[in-house]
Amino acid sequence: MDTKRVFILGTTGYIGGSLAIHLQQQGYEIYSRVRRETDIPRLKALGITATAGLMTGDPAFTAELQAADIVINVASSDDPFLVTTILEALEGSGKMYIHTSGGGILGDKAAGQHANSNTYTDIIEKPLLERAGRVLIDQEVMNYAQKGVHTIVICPTMVYGKGLALKQESDQIPTLIREAQQRGQSVMVGKGVHLTSNVHIMDLLSLYELAISKAPAGSFYYAENGLTSFKAIAEQISHSLGLQKEVLSISIGEAIEIWGPVMAHFGLGSNIVASATKARQELGWQPVHNSLLEEIDKTY
Repeated sequence: MDTKRVFILGTTGYIGGSLAIHLQQQGYEIYSRVRRETDIPRLKALGITATAGLMTGDPAFTAELQAADIVINVASSDDPFLVTTILEALEGSGKMYIHTSGGGILGDKAAGQHANSNTYTDIIEKPLLERAGRVLIDQEVMNYAQKGVHTIVICPTMVYGKGLALKQESDQIPTLIREAQQRGQSVMVGKGVHLTSNVHIMDLLSLYELAISKAPAGSFYYAENGLTSFKAIAEQISHSLGLQKEVLSISIGEAIEIWGPVMAHFGLGSNIVASATKARQELGWQPVHNSLLEEIDKTY
């Protein structure tokens, strides 16, 4: 493979940083833009060349995007100004842009009260209002395949496992673990019967790598290799931490007070069930990690 210049946004984060290291190990040159000058030496120590500054309205940033062979956004799924800047910079170039969405687009605000195993294999057509903006962004990214950009959208479900770079923890599981440690009691939203698809960070990284080499322009892929209930997650956390009290059910209102509405409803309170059939069939993706509960036990 000829060395390719990959520009990744989100390299100080969990997925973005891990992806930078993974692609670097495959021979890619990794560049990035961060918001804080203090992050530049931290990334340089990992072999990542970074600049600091604004990500919209900065001609230097646009030039950096255009200098790359591949642009990957893992910084924000919901910032239309950032995404517009990227798409307009790459329009007509034929270069690849991989946009990272998130399984929250499938959220149903079940508040933990019921299970829904309705499984999505492609982008949702009618999301709830709170997630509609993200879906519009995903759709516009896909539409830019008609404007000379090789666009791909990857939509991870709940990600778990140890990261490879500066931020080594994911969001949902560590959030629940910290709450259990503080209370001395594991918690779940509502009855905890709601379901979440999930994917290990290393399997997710392999999906990005395959997308670079095989995904057609305008494509959309979910990333998942497992399904579990939040009650099972809470019980496993309780067991792994050696807690004596039974799992505590908290209301969606309590969850919002603790974590805010986005995390409460779409991170910890919804059914989010997806199928990565397209990634398996079209890209030959073969994830190998399939036990979120075992990972909790092993790690904590």
